[in-house]
Amino acid sequence: MSRLPIRARLTLAFAAAMAAVLTATGAFVYLRLGRSLDEALNQGLSARADDVAALARQAEAGLREGGGRLVGGEESFAQVIDERGAVIDATPQVPARLLSDGELARARRGTVLVDRSGDGDLTDPVRLLATPVRAQDQELVIVVGTALDDRNDALGSLRTQLFLGGPIALLLASLAGYALSAAALRPVESMRRRAEAISAAQAGSRLPVPRARDEVSRLGETLNAMLARLEEALARERRFVSDASHELRTPLALLRTELELALRRPRSADELERAVRSAAEESERLAQLAEDLLVIARSDQGELPLRASRVSVREVLAAVAERYVSRAREAGREIAVDAGPGVTLVADELRLAQALGNLVENALRYGTGTIGLVALERDGSVELHVTDEGPGFPPAFLPRAFERFSRADEARGRGGAGLGLAIVEVIARAHGGTAGAGNRSGHGADVWLALPKARAAPARSL
Repeated sequence: MSRLPIRARLTLAFAAAMAAVLTATGAFVYLRLGRSLDEALNQGLSARADDVAALARQAEAGLREGGGRLVGGEESFAQVIDERGAVIDATPQVPARLLSDGELARARRGTVLVDRSGDGDLTDPVRLLATPVRAQDQELVIVVGTALDDRNDALGSLRTQLFLGGPIALLLASLAGYALSAAALRPVESMRRRAEAISAAQAGSRLPVPRARDEVSRLGETLNAMLARLEEALARERRFVSDASHELRTPLALLRTELELALRRPRSADELERAVRSAAEESERLAQLAEDLLVIARSDQGELPLRASRVSVREVLAAVAERYVSRAREAGREIAVDAGPGVTLVADELRLAQALGNLVENALRYGTGTIGLVALERDGSVELHVTDEGPGFPPAFLPRAFERFSRADEARGRGGAGLGLAIVEVIARAHGGTAGAGNRSGHGADVWLALPKARAAPARSL
């Protein structure tokens, strides 16, 4: 059943429901008609029994003479039975007694209805009504009857019509159900054909959505929204691969050039050392870029590992400042740490230091003046700010500051791969926090991580 097409399943379900409805309706009509006919027959028998009882009380004329006015033709008949069980009067059609001894005994106690099939003196099915009556100074039993041919013929005709008309009605209803299900599923089939034709090379293709505001149209809108998200993700991945290829190509080309120059002709020890140092720098840049790409890839897969523990924010900021203090002094700059000794976080200390290191790296590369490492407690979270006194971010760059390979125009060509802030946001999200960037009211840039103080996000395994 589950392997059948949906329209076939809908048609079968509709046909089963219609079969149940038609059967129940036919049974109701059949039983209701039978009951109505029985009630009419019983009322007619009761009326004729009253007439025969009146005739018996008069004792002027027997049923053979006066019964013709009370019963009609061969279909109705009557008998009068005395206390001894003998038929003392009867219509000509049934000279023998109609009731058995047991039925007669019950009739003396009250009115009795008896159905008889065609046997004995009666060739056709009949219904008898027997009722006691006091007449002619004795307890008599009046028996009246009527043939059931008309009742049975009416029920038989209805039964035939139901057996013939029911399947035809079920067939027509099933065909209508199939047509309706086909019409209802036609938009789905149209969407399926369009989806089959959509490929990665057809940007902007969407599924046709029916005009009716129903479940199918909402499904189409949902699928189109999903296609838009997939297109955006695909475009982002293409940009990621393109930018990664571009960033990898530059250090690889420089590394190859340094090695080719070193091998082109005999070199002095100093020249070879400079070439090796330059190659080592490019190798380090390649290693760092590969590590950054690995962090982003793991984050996209939800597998960025965290080894969370309670850490002192001041110690983490001080360790990051110590790592970059030599470079800052060479550039004539300072690194200042501003954090209370009691501020702690449940976080991965190495990942936290990695994010802060990226921010300090950007401040050294693009900013000027003192670099500030500041910790602020706000509403159950801790904000870790890295500030500088440089020109700040271009306003147009701020909305895409944390996008991968995104760099301000003035920073192009100054050695950055555009992954530093993206790594910062990835680490912040892995801890259940957020990252932000802006310009200070005076001058300089301000980039921060806002992390929950009470707990970090659950660590993810590799």
